[in-house]
Amino acid sequence: MPRARLTPQSVTEAGADLVDEIGFENLSMGLVAERLGVKTPALYKHVTSQADLAHRIGVLAMNELADAIRDATQGRAGSDALAAGAQAMRTYVQEHPGRYVAGNAARPIGPDDPLVPGIERVLASWAAMLRGYHLDSSQEIHAMRMLRSVLHGFSTLEAAGGFQIDASVDDSFTWMISFLDRGLHATSSSTLAG
Repeated sequence: MPRARLTPQSVTEAGADLVDEIGFENLSMGLVAERLGVKTPALYKHVTSQADLAHRIGVLAMNELADAIRDATQGRAGSDALAAGAQAMRTYVQEHPGRYVAGNAARPIGPDDPLVPGIERVLASWAAMLRGYHLDSSQEIHAMRMLRSVLHGFSTLEAAGGFQIDASVDDSFTWMISFLDRGLHATSSSTLAG
């Protein structure tokens, strides 16, 4: 491979592509350098360490996931927003499993960390998916945690080949989203009735 012109962004993108192929747990500076056609020390002019690179991949992942959900839910509300946003997250995890793991593993290292706005954008995307249900403000955080847990669990199991029973995974996903939709509508109705 010809020597690439390196920047922090190009090193991060190469690392992100690599972890999607080999798994986040297998990230190494040597493999990223090999992919870019450079010696490993050349990377350290652009990222300070493997931990820094992993963090940068996490930031990239959070922003990409936020964009995917935002784009899918734009102009939609309620059931339509839930279904479109959930499918966008599922697709992102299928297409970028290593990045997704990096995003979940990353933790903010200070108030100016670029991870913070990325996380906030993902949370805002999930909140937008739920907005059409008119949940009581005391219910919103619980609904967001439920949504994250269910979508994360389904998507990561699917990406890891965890569904082995001979039944359509797409049908299961549709059933799950319908189930969540009914539950959210019921919660909204009970809140309004109270």
